[in-house]
Amino acid sequence: MKYTGMYCLRQWTLVFLGLLLCSRVGMAQQNAETMASAEAAMLEKIYNASLTDGAAYEWLRYLSTRIGGRLSGSVQAEQAITYTKKELEALGLDRVWLQPVMVPKWVRGKAEFAYIESTPGNTNNVPIRALGGSVATPVGGLKAGVVEVSGIEDLKSRDPEDIIGKIVFFNRPMDPTRINTFEAYSGCVDQRHSGAKEAGMLGAVGVIVRSMNLRLDDFPHTGSMSYGDLPVPQRIPAAAISTNGAELLSTTLKLNPDIKFYFAQSCRQLEDVESFNVIGEIKGSENPEKVIVVGGHLDSWDLGDGSHDDGAGCVQSMVVLRLLKKVGYTPKHTIRVVLFMNEENGLRGGRKYAEEVARKGEHHLLALESDAGGFSPRGFSFDCSPELLNQVLAWKPLFEPYLVHQFYAGGSGADIGPLKPNATVLAGLRPDSQRYFDYHHSDADTFEAVNRRELELGAAAMTSLVYLFDNNPPKALPPGSE
Repeated sequence: MKYTGMYCLRQWTLVFLGLLLCSRVGMAQQNAETMASAEAAMLEKIYNASLTDGAAYEWLRYLSTRIGGRLSGSVQAEQAITYTKKELEALGLDRVWLQPVMVPKWVRGKAEFAYIESTPGNTNNVPIRALGGSVATPVGGLKAGVVEVSGIEDLKSRDPEDIIGKIVFFNRPMDPTRINTFEAYSGCVDQRHSGAKEAGMLGAVGVIVRSMNLRLDDFPHTGSMSYGDLPVPQRIPAAAISTNGAELLSTTLKLNPDIKFYFAQSCRQLEDVESFNVIGEIKGSENPEKVIVVGGHLDSWDLGDGSHDDGAGCVQSMVVLRLLKKVGYTPKHTIRVVLFMNEENGLRGGRKYAEEVARKGEHHLLALESDAGGFSPRGFSFDCSPELLNQVLAWKPLFEPYLVHQFYAGGSGADIGPLKPNATVLAGLRPDSQRYFDYHHSDADTFEAVNRRELELGAAAMTSLVYLFDNNPPKALPPGSE
């Protein structure tokens, strides 16, 4: 009887422990389901608020149509700083401030002019725009023979005697078979950035670069270029030509390799000037020392008004803080917006912000950037450990009702990249990219090219991700970040 009693006691103990374990598992599942339901409800509130009472589109309207293109160091850039600081202050944030940063000041000068000369006196005008950072042509312009190449490697393979005294025409197009158009851009942007340096080293007198654009049109697309450490005498003028212009120039060269190309531009590089990053934040209620930052770059090129690149990202980032306040959510961690200055031709703002973060010993749980246009959001890319990516992927079903379902490991953004040593996760909003390069860095990048609903959907997606990170902070942190 004693053995039987002990045996029964053990059996009942095992049954009790099993029931207790099942109960706890059931409670955990119930709690998880309850949390997921609450999170889904919060995302719905965020989206509803953005789509019925969003501010991004009207902020962008003012930034684009009342201020316009905001080239680093320009009067328009300073006006944008004043305007966005005022709007952030009106939100009633805990703190709004300006972070000084020295930025380059490059000016375009008078409108560029170019033509193809088939025979003396027989010319066809073509649209060009100086590349950012380029030197000017001689006062009377520059006319020379043309050598067409398909890229930097092709240039280097040519007989140097064929390059001396010529204008090098880089005509490698973006690859239309790439569904991700940023991959197509990455595949040929080196000729814009480094083409003048490489051609100058070989004795060329000028560079013309096919615009980074997938469609055929008459809009030249500017962008940054660099001479590196090339001596000043070897620095040659560089300009982008429209895709239609590039097609015409290439066809004409095939018919007559002895044609001449003429272009004139009066751009100049001036001394650096002081500018500012614009920053606003809501202090965290539980862990204010840990930061979630969202941002875009306030500067733009001086062509068009910079609505997609990157006025859209700036106003979406500002709206994140507005929406959190509007739905009545109290952040546990500090939520900060940064409008970075000088992304386009120097990245000084992003580097300055990262330097200050490191100096103060701040840690960022998440840094999220919007710099891919104001089109329909499709998902996010994440730069983090595989373990953290798995945590993030668990939230994907919450975004699927809003068609924001592409979550993947990848790059984040240029301005937040320098934060990597002091951030757990870097992320980028990824809108549909198919139309982005129709507008990018050109006169076509205007307010009229932005759709209100698409812009506000992007703002809602960003706010939702910020909310989820704040409500469920990453479990793993970099060594020494606690």
